[in-house]
Amino acid sequence: MQTPERAVLLREPNFRWLMAGGLISALGDQFTLIALPWLVLTTTGNALQLGLVIALMSIPRALFILVGGALVDRYSPKSVLMLSKFANAILLAILTALVFAGQVSMPAIYVLAFGLGLASAFAIPSGTSMLPHVVAPAQLPMANGVMMGMRQLTMLSGPLLAALVFALWGDGSSGQPGAAHGIGIAFAFDCISFVVSAWTLNKVRTHAAPPQAAAEGVWQAIGAGLTMVWRDMSLRVCIMYWALCAFIVGGTMQVALPVLAESRLGGAAALGLIMGLHGAGSLLGMGISGASAKLKWVRMASFGSTILVVDAIAGALLMGMAVIRSTWQAGAFMLLLGLLTGFIQVAVFSWIQQRVPRAMLGRAMSIFMFIFMGLAPLAAAITGALLAWLSLTGLFIGAGAFLLAAASVAFLFTPMPRITHGTAID
Repeated sequence: MQTPERAVLLREPNFRWLMAGGLISALGDQFTLIALPWLVLTTTGNALQLGLVIALMSIPRALFILVGGALVDRYSPKSVLMLSKFANAILLAILTALVFAGQVSMPAIYVLAFGLGLASAFAIPSGTSMLPHVVAPAQLPMANGVMMGMRQLTMLSGPLLAALVFALWGDGSSGQPGAAHGIGIAFAFDCISFVVSAWTLNKVRTHAAPPQAAAEGVWQAIGAGLTMVWRDMSLRVCIMYWALCAFIVGGTMQVALPVLAESRLGGAAALGLIMGLHGAGSLLGMGISGASAKLKWVRMASFGSTILVVDAIAGALLMGMAVIRSTWQAGAFMLLLGLLTGFIQVAVFSWIQQRVPRAMLGRAMSIFMFIFMGLAPLAAAITGALLAWLSLTGLFIGAGAFLLAAASVAFLFTPMPRITHGTAID
């Protein structure tokens, strides 16, 4: 049953338009996340090529996401987000046409992947900055919860729907004419989702005027954000730890999962299924994280020690993925990993939002997102090269062992275990 506060929020027209656009756009994103790596694998059969494509999406995102955050602080997040949606729609329309025409080539994929990554560098900070301009300050926690839960639902339903599309219209694995129509449909759906979400965004009326241009320039604003993070010892330690883990483990997962589906699980449908189960686990983990705040043992544990314990468990699960030989086994492991991811995601976002001054929050979140959307996918290129001489089994064992060792070293030799849920140790 809805609470009165939730009912008031959902009756707000601006929030409903924003939520509807976010839902359709997030669902379309899931189609492309499954279709693009599969298109590369069916076109080339080469894990190194997959790593290069992921890197080409990651490099412009990594280079420009901090610029995007600074521009959003200076100009209207709605305007920046609208432009990014149109750019994504155009790029995906071109990719859709190439697939249906049977004219896909790796140079074209490289160029379009680079463009998609560049557009996302501006879409991410603008999208995460919209809510304060749409709902009242008192409604922000609930609105963020609704939007985050909605995105997790798309992570569950999107890959499953993509798997159904591939099963009905083909994933290109047979090499026959028309066999890749399912991939084309997936890209077309994502293209349409950006157009529809741009229309819904146009319906949103912000409550406050866009922020005025800051006295400092873009680069000075970025520098101020980096300086703030560096001077905050707790933020600095956590950011460095997350960056290292994301670079090693995040890159591994982006390349290893499609290769696992291709070599052991039977195809793109299996990839969609296991990614859907990961989304289901993440949604469950978020629910557990919210409920666990009331438990005594969670209140007694520090923020840092909770992060490290969960990472150690995730490392053990990654090592276990080395022996997977069936889809149900992969699904079970991904469900558990998703649960841990969802649990930690809520804790980390809440901790950063409570710790960072509101005036610096946009730049702080840009730095945080830079780690996972810049460094981790960039490592995918290295992972693709490693698979040329390292087995998939060795890759999973190595990544899991690294995460387990990193959590143990951080627990024993860094201040992380003493970082609390509220104010930090410094």
